[in-house]
Formats: sequence, C-alpha cells, structure tokens
Amino acid sequence: MFSPEIFTSVINSYLPEPQASLLNGIIFGVNLKTTKSFYEQLKVVGLLHLVVLSGTNITLLAAMVTKSTERFGKLMSIVITVLMIIIFIVFVGPKAPVVRAGFMGILTLVAILYGRKNFVYYSLFLSLVFIALFWPEWLTSLSLQLSYGATIGIVLFAPKKKMNYLWNQFLISIAAQVFTIPLIFIKLKQISLISPFANILVAWLISPLMIFGFLTAGLGKINYWLGLIPSYICYGLLTYMVKVIDVLSKIPFGYFKF
Repeated sequence: MFSPEIFTSVINSYLPEPQASLLNGIIFGVNLKTTKSFYEQLKVVGLLHLVVLSGTNITLLAAMVTKSTERFGKLMSIVITVLMIIIFIVFVGPKAPVVRAGFMGILTLVAILYGRKNFVYYSLFLSLVFIALFWPEWLTSLSLQLSYGATIGIVLFAPKKKMNYLWNQFLISIAAQVFTIPLIFIKLKQISLISPFANILVAWLISPLMIFGFLTAGLGKINYWLGLIPSYICYGLLTYMVKVIDVLSKIPFGYFKF
C-alpha cells in the first residue's frame, strides 16, 4: 500500500534538516523529525500548524488541479479534482482537519457543477455531521476544533475585498486566530503574540512549496537529477522560513506559557 514514506525519503535525500522535515510536514503532514529546539521555536512563533496537514493543503491542491484541468471542461475538471482530493486524503491518511476540508471542498465543487451557491456554514455543519458519524472520537481532538475555529473566524472576520497583500494576510491571520487563540490557551495554556506577524512573513511560501515540493518528490522518485532544480528552489524558500522562525523566536515577550 502506498504511503507518504515513498516520497519523504526522496525529499530527505535532497534537503538537510530542518528544511527536509518542514517540507515533508507541509506537503504530507509527516511528524517533524528534527531537533527539540527547532520544534520549540515553531511553537513560540505560532507556526506549528505549518507542519500539520490542514484545510490549506486541500484548498491549494484543489486550486492547482482545477486550474491544470480546466481545458477538459467544467464537468471533467471537477470530477478529476474531487478524485484527487479523495486520493490525497487516502494517501496521507485520514486526519481530522484534512477530512473536514476535503468534505467541504467536494461540496463546493458539486455546488459549482450544479450552478448553486455553496453556503459555508451549511458545509461546515454537514462536514461536522459526517465526521460525527464516521469518526466520533475526533470531535474532542484539538486539531479538529482548531480547524473549525480558524475556518469560522476567517468566514466571519476576514476581509471580503482584496487589499494590499501584506495587510490582507495580516487580517486573515488575525481572523483565523479569533477562535483558535482561546482554544490554545484553554487546552495548552500558551499564547504566541508574535504569531500573526510570523504568518504574514511565511504564509505566501506554502503555495510555491507545495508545487515545487511535489515536483521534487515526484520527479526525484523517477530520477535524482530530475528533482534537483525544484529541490534547490525549495531549499531557498525553506531556508528563508527557518531564518524568519529563528529571528522571531528570539523576540522578548512574544510568547507566554502559563
């Protein structure tokens, strides 16, 4: 049976740590295999969510597949995208935030196919019912609660109009944390005040890292030299991310644990 390990080993052959662990976490949700100090830095700057599969992965995957298959017509493009979402979830293993996002993504695509409006709150409710039926134990998991909290926050408070990129990312980050910060405080007794700024500086990296990360893993599995160029691009982006994490984690009073 296929598993992410067939590709994570390829990425490990190209990149050093912590870059390799970051990329494997971003695109496959593989547990971070790096130093405890780097893990603590991620926690301090509020970026642990980067190395956990989330709705962002599904959204970007769906967008990439839809864009690359639009020439086949709307019906075929949507069918292929739905299949890719299902295959991706099975491949990485069903995890609460990914299943939630995948279910909502499929509902949105079906609504588009039939020319109907997709109501986000209705999709959220149906996804919760779906998870309660098949994985009721997930309802008490922090990852699922954070996933719903971030989604509801973005829907309620994120800007509806496009603005300056940095300001837009800042507002989206703040919106996502309206409900997640209280949850993290209650469950983990910690708060990262630097998290919104950290997210602004690295959020734009996720999309290109998913694209070039998949290219590195896929092409590198075929032949080492084919994956070399995209791996260099990943290394540059990831090294910038590591530097941002290192610098921000040293800012005093940016993180409190109670």
